Amino acid sequence: MATTAIQDIPVIIEVAINGITTPEINPHVPLTAEAIGADALACLDGGAAIIHTHNFDISLTGADAAGPYIEAMGPVLAARPDALWYPTLTSGGDHQARNAHLPLIAAEVPLRMGVVDPGSTNIGTAGPDGLPVGGTYRNDYADIRASFEMCRDHQWGPALAIYEPGFLQCVLSYHRAGRLPAGSIAKLYFGGEWGLTRRSRGVTFGLSPTKHALLAYLDMLEGTDIPWSVSVWGGDLMATPVARLALELGGHLHVGIEEFYDPDRSPTNQELLAEAVALCARVGRPVATSAETADMLGLP
Repeated sequence: MATTAIQDIPVIIEVAINGITTPEINPHVPLTAEAIGADALACLDGGAAIIHTHNFDISLTGADAAGPYIEAMGPVLAARPDALWYPTLTSGGDHQARNAHLPLIAAEVPLRMGVVDPGSTNIGTAGPDGLPVGGTYRNDYADIRASFEMCRDHQWGPALAIYEPGFLQCVLSYHRAGRLPAGSIAKLYFGGEWGLTRRSRGVTFGLSPTKHALLAYLDMLEGTDIPWSVSVWGGDLMATPVARLALELGGHLHVGIEEFYDPDRSPTNQELLAEAVALCARVGRPVATSAETADMLGLP
């Protein structure tokens, strides 16, 4: 049976352009609708295949949440009808409220991808004594099922946020049951030294961005056909061994201001994207377009 050489597999580059990042963390973060739209278009022009964005307030739900996304991404999709993008879940309300804005967005702006956060994890920073304090980002099995069902019902390919190995175990359960929606991609998030909050060093989550951590995830994925990408929360993906190794092993890249942090550097999304494109060239793999990505993922 013929196999595809790694050099013939285009790299899907996703850019997460803002997230919960504040201007204090990175002054280049786009937060207004105009800035989000301009940044998204610039990244698509620079080689990004997928754009992931938040609006200015993750706690908004329903129409209040949908409106800013439509305002920001409507012009982008009008200019680039083949562009792939997806919003995030909201932080307010129950699992129905957290997803309620997504169909409202899709009614106004083309949307081929959804989002599933298939698990829970602690998010914190260092307290006065240096020990972790914070809260729990919670997605129980009912929340997860609701997100998967929404993706299935609307024919959206889910972007699977894998913060911890247990998140991937949940995804594999859906895969074994034949219930993983078409178009799924597992985003393997590694915990950088500054963690999700990027407010203190040493309080992080999940697996560190090392060779063996990536290989452990790939052991779990062995025997599946689930595409995967790598990212580092609270660090610099390109400064770790994970980025190049992922490309050498057939994986993809997830970059952007949402996750990046270096106390001595505040790059733009375009700069982070350019670094990813350059690494692809050094490894000898082409960069996928949005249209190629849709085919590769098998998006409905």
